[in-house]
This record gives sequence, C-alpha cells and structure tokens, in this order.
Amino acid sequence: MEAIPKIGRTLKRQVRRAHEVSRAVVFSCVLLGGLAVSNPLCSQVQMHGTDAAGTINLVGNDSAVLDSGETKKDLPCTVTPVKPVLGFDLRFHSGYDIQVPLRELSGNGGLLTIVFRVTPPEAKESPIYFAQHYNVPPIDDDASGDAYLAGGFDIGEGDYHVDWLMRDRIERICSSNWDITASLPGRDQDMKLPIARNHIQESDQEFFKPEPAVARNNPDSRLKGGLGVKILINYAPQVGSASAMQPIDTSALVSILRNIARDPRICRFSLVAFNMNDQRVVYRQADADTIDFPKLGKALRSLRFGMVDYKALSDPHSGRDFLDKFLTEELADNTADAVIIAGPQVNLTDTIPSDNLKDLPSVPFPVFYLNYNLFPAENPWRDPIGNVVKHLHGYEYTIARPRDLWTSWSDIMSRIVKLKLVTVEATSSQ
Repeated sequence: MEAIPKIGRTLKRQVRRAHEVSRAVVFSCVLLGGLAVSNPLCSQVQMHGTDAAGTINLVGNDSAVLDSGETKKDLPCTVTPVKPVLGFDLRFHSGYDIQVPLRELSGNGGLLTIVFRVTPPEAKESPIYFAQHYNVPPIDDDASGDAYLAGGFDIGEGDYHVDWLMRDRIERICSSNWDITASLPGRDQDMKLPIARNHIQESDQEFFKPEPAVARNNPDSRLKGGLGVKILINYAPQVGSASAMQPIDTSALVSILRNIARDPRICRFSLVAFNMNDQRVVYRQADADTIDFPKLGKALRSLRFGMVDYKALSDPHSGRDFLDKFLTEELADNTADAVIIAGPQVNLTDTIPSDNLKDLPSVPFPVFYLNYNLFPAENPWRDPIGNVVKHLHGYEYTIARPRDLWTSWSDIMSRIVKLKLVTVEATSSQ
C-alpha cells in the first residue's frame, strides 16, 4: 500500500494559533539544536516529605537559593513564565519555558536538574515542591543555537508565587521567581473545576489513563436503570493534513469523552472511534459500564496522520461514501437513549447527496454533534456530519473554548433526560 504525505503552510499557521489559544498540556521536553530528544526524565514530579510532617529536604543549597528570591545567572538561561490558561479538561495549566545557549551545555553529556515550588498566599507555610530532570546528550564545544525546555503544573483558581531554579552538573545555578493568577471570568463562575481554589497538582500528561470509578447514583428515581449513550468520535487533528495530533486536539477530544464518562446519570456506554482520513473504524466498545480509556488509547496509536492512501485519492467520493455508510449503519444499530457524535470539523471535497440523506432512517432517539472547531469564524459552514444531524432534527454545538463544552453538555443532558422521562411515562401509562 502506497502512502502520500500531506502537510503545508496551513498546518504551521493553525498549530501556532492553537498554541496561543491554549496550553492544554505542556509537552515539550527538550529541543537541542532543532532536534527533539526523547527524554524519559523530563516530566516534573511533585516532591513529598519522608517524615510524618511531610518536610521536604532539598539537596545542597537549593533551599537557600529558593528562599533568597534572587535571580541568578551563573548558568545563563532565560525563563519565561506561562500564564495560567484553562484547558478543555477544566484545569488551569501554567508553567515555564526555558532557553539555554547550547555552548553552556557542551561536553560529554550530563544532567540538568530543576527544582521549583508553588505557594498560594493562604498557605505560605505549605508550598508544593516539584523536581524535574533532563538528560543532556553530548554537545560540541563550538555548538551554536539554543536548547529549549519546558515544564508545567496545574492549579485551581487563586494567586500563586513560584520560586524556581535550575542547576547543571557543575552546580551552576539559574534561578527566578514570579507571581501568577488563575481566575474565571464572571460569566464562567458557574463552572465546576476539578482542582479547588489555592490547590496545586502535577500536570497530567497521560491522556488515556483509566477513569476513576463514578458512583452511578441517579438523582431522578424515574430514570430506572439510568441512561445509555452511544458515542461516535472522529479522532483526528484540527488540521486534517497534520502529521500528528497536537496536544490541544487530543486534550479536547479526550475531555469530551471523560466529561460524558463522569456523568452519574449515564450507566451504559457504547463507543465507536473512527478516523475520516483513514476512512475506517479504529476501536469499538459495546454496552459497557465505563469507557476503557487505556484500550482506546492503544487502538488509536495505529492511526497514520498526514498520510493518504492512494486508493482513496483515486476515488474522490470515498470519504463521502465512507461517512454515509458509517453513519447509516451506526444509527440503525443503536439501542441507547441517545447518540453523541464528536470530533473536529470534517472537510470533504463533496458532501453526502440530499437523496442519500432522504434514505437515512428516522430515529426515535436524539442525535447530538459536538463539533470541535477552534476557529469557527474562519470555518463557519456546516460540515457533512452537521448536515446529517440537521436532517435528523438533531442538535449541533460548536466547541471552541472550555466553556462551550460545559454549557453544551448541560443542554445535552437536559434534552436526553426529558425525552427519557417522556418515554418512561408513556410506557407506564400503557
């Protein structure tokens, strides 16, 4: 099978703008001379005390450096704080970017160690400490350019002070400190965030870890047996020609799934993950009591982004035909209380013909479409999935910001519950 790579200027522009919209996850570990280096030690880890009081014992003079509040440049570096930004997971993500001249890291390799603490004003005696390590590969003495590194942490609403240092193998120090504030705008105050005010946590870089158990205690006793939903998710990047999933895209799509999985009113889940570029179903889970995120993540790793099969190129209608057949079969084979479709805007050279839409079976359940579109003003047109949902008298929601996911889910559940109660009451009256 032959594959053809696709990537262009649009990707670079969209990725740059997506980075400006949200640092949903700080993923950069180390970039040396333009070469990305895989570094298993790059994740920042929260430090914990070894005694009953939880006292943190730092190495050497690290504690004195952090306490001094001074900016040191024995190891030349530039530290740029990252302002807290609310991600689609409803966590405030903050952190820092680091720039170090390569010549300062020259030698046969070594280790860079970063230690920092984050302190809320209300708990000055109980800061949260983090450590981070970078393996540095051998670098020539006359190397030009800079090394770029990054780290991050998650916080709840509030004000925080950060004391930060980095040292190299010969104990040279670069240190800095700064203040940050995380706050929701007035119209978003009703959003419930998973991290409490003035609390700090590690940045979670594992998207597909298992979901914690949820107590399925239905608040409405009339919903006997709870609700069941079928989810069809198009796992694809915002820019169809991208060669990889950007962290913000993965964060948004997985956050949609986790938001559904965490609703205590839903007791049964069917999930179908597909990819429009590959034109295939990647993963299927039927009638389960929870979403198996690890298995989903493993299946999604088989996808080839930025590659188009030449057979698909030879048939300009292949994308339309796949989507038509896929949606028809999945809607006809549904026994759940609702079908929820989620994914980025689908861009096809042609759309599903109106005659084909007329052949779609009428459905006795509501259909919802969460259209993940970071830039709706640039692409405001209804896509082929949206046309199908409209034909079925369903509901479409544009997900461009974290609040969109919060408000749309409230509306979706309200509609599902109302229709379910109507069905239950009609059945009871017979």
